[in-house]
Formats: sequence, structure tokens, C-alpha cells
Amino acid sequence: MTSQCSTTSRVRALNDAFRTGGPQSGQWMHTRGVAERGAEFVILALRAVQQFDAFDPGDDPYGEHDFGAFDLNGERLFWKIDYYDPSLSYGSNAPEDADATSRVLTLMLASEY
Repeated sequence: MTSQCSTTSRVRALNDAFRTGGPQSGQWMHTRGVAERGAEFVILALRAVQQFDAFDPGDDPYGEHDFGAFDLNGERLFWKIDYYDPSLSYGSNAPEDADATSRVLTLMLASEY
């Protein structure tokens, strides 16, 4: 049986690799509000997600690096990684298992939350 600490470490490592790898690493989505800010804003926002490292216990209480918040051009943005089964039909019961989990990152304006 895997300990909770090693499971969390594995989830965090997978999330960090997915996030820093950028949109080419898998399913990345952004909301209409982000898109409406223009292509340059979207590119800057995606880069900010990739470079994000300001994890703190308030936003990352489980240490999985699955959420972040940052400011860009006067806008507050959130990003969140969710875990699904490979078909994207159901939530994943094993986010520490890369073969059993599809990650989806959603980027949104805080005002859209």
C-alpha cells in the first residue's frame, strides 16, 4: 500500500510536469473571459501558469500543486488541474497513476469563478 505522503508527492510531480510542460503536455482550457482579452494576453497567461511557483498552504493545502492564482495586466486569474479517467467521462480515483488519469488544466479570470 502506498503511503499518503508518497501519493501526494507523486501527484505533485505529475501536476508540476503537466503544468510546466504547457498546453502541448495535454488538455489545457481557458475560459471565454481569458480569450476575450486577446491572443497576447492568453499567451502571457499560459506562460505565467507554466512558470508559477507561488504555492502556499492557503491555496495548496494538500501540497498537490493543483491550483494557483496570479495577477496579469490588472486581472486576477486562477488555474486549476482536475483529474479524470482516460476517457474524460468520470473523475479519476487514482490521480497518482498517470496511466489511469487524464489531467485537465483550466485557466480563468477570478471574476468568472
